[in-house]
Amino acid sequence: MLDAQNVSVGYDEKTPIIQQLSFQVHKGEIFGILGPNGSGKTTLLKAVSGLLSPSEGTITLHGKAIADYHSKELAQKMAVLPQTADTAFAYKVKEVVALGRYPHQKGWLASESQEDERVIREAMEQTDTWKFRNKPLQTLSGGERQRALLARALCQEPDLLLLDEPTNHLDISHQMQLLDALKDWTRTRQLTVVAILHDLNMASLYCDRVLLLNEGRMVDLNSPRQVMTEHQLANVYETKIRRNEHPTIPRPLVTFEPAAIRSKPSSPISELEVFTSEQLIKVTSSIRWKTLSSAVLGAGFKWHQTFVNRHVSKDYYCDDVEREFQTFLSNVGVDGTDALGMMTAAILEDVAITEATYESFKVRVFVTAGISNAVDAAKAHLRKRNEATVGTINTWVFIEGTLPDAAYVQALMTATEAKGRALAEKEILDPVTGTLATGTSTDSVMIASSQTGTYFPYAGTITPLGQAIGKLVYDATIQAVTDNEKRRLER
Repeated sequence: MLDAQNVSVGYDEKTPIIQQLSFQVHKGEIFGILGPNGSGKTTLLKAVSGLLSPSEGTITLHGKAIADYHSKELAQKMAVLPQTADTAFAYKVKEVVALGRYPHQKGWLASESQEDERVIREAMEQTDTWKFRNKPLQTLSGGERQRALLARALCQEPDLLLLDEPTNHLDISHQMQLLDALKDWTRTRQLTVVAILHDLNMASLYCDRVLLLNEGRMVDLNSPRQVMTEHQLANVYETKIRRNEHPTIPRPLVTFEPAAIRSKPSSPISELEVFTSEQLIKVTSSIRWKTLSSAVLGAGFKWHQTFVNRHVSKDYYCDDVEREFQTFLSNVGVDGTDALGMMTAAILEDVAITEATYESFKVRVFVTAGISNAVDAAKAHLRKRNEATVGTINTWVFIEGTLPDAAYVQALMTATEAKGRALAEKEILDPVTGTLATGTSTDSVMIASSQTGTYFPYAGTITPLGQAIGKLVYDATIQAVTDNEKRRLER
């Protein structure tokens, strides 16, 4: 649809800003243009719109050079929303939007048809500006004015829509509404969108392909997943960037790292404060720890500085466990929105705590164990559904160090394997199958790293960190299970 071949363009022939750039935009796609300030994004968009003529190369739309279109003919094919647009007269919003119908009207004094009215209203409703239709444009806020000018562009019913930072001035709700609408129009109307975007995550979520520019040259052109790598973005934007994955759709998300955002205790584990009562074990910290857990509260990857292991009765039952847990924490003076929380029927005074200090790091492990619901994971399919008694092994692992996400998963595996080995050593059996148990049906685990100090790329069983985790979890599990067995015999 849009084809740029070997394009060089600038504001004078001696110093081209865009240099030897070639790309194609396909019908019905959202094509994002990314790059730091001064990389040539706006200059390129002006060349595509016909405001600047390339000093070299060609730009064609539907196979016809942009320069060969008459202005009204081009306006039927292409609409442009620049970063800023001044209006010299106090037009009402609907009058400004209606100007977008001019390319489809015959003669200067042509009146609006029913079709014009339908298109105008639809564009204004899509951009949430119909309620402003009788207000002067200049009385609107920056975001409201941006939406009105977008409605004017949409009224042209173009094949190609050029947008220069379309979400500028818009709050998050209207950003999402706008980009959702554009995505829908590319599918239902085969609208093609070329947009300059500074928000890398919006580009990732909505663009089919992105063109990454730097100093007037193409760095990459492909899907967001392929273009938006940590190394490539860090080189172009000259800042520390982390790439993660969106939690619900297969798109990358980008985060930025400030140079310094928090104080760093010399020994975060030594500064942990532990409080134990019949109701709970509470561990608090002066810093937030990055955690990966299967907890009742705070599961998945999160950041926490309060950790609670709560005792519940053997007949505990609740339809909404999270809400009930939040209420409990509030009643004991803990902010439940910031706490990682687990539950157990085990007696909390039997908690086993192991700790070791190594040359460059320290690890502390907490384990509480109830084994009346011991299960052999390999034989669990032989049990009746929901056939369970009370019993939980909760494992907390605190690590002084910096871990990537992969090391968290490896640490979790190492801790789980060590727990299973401890149960085998204690000859804990699944009461239904009579085979060695690997855990209980409600076990929970947490890996917490201070994200300070030594960097650990791996935490598998034969790595220094993995060896520490394995020994400490094994020792703590042995102790906790032994104490639980003694208590059961005393009853």
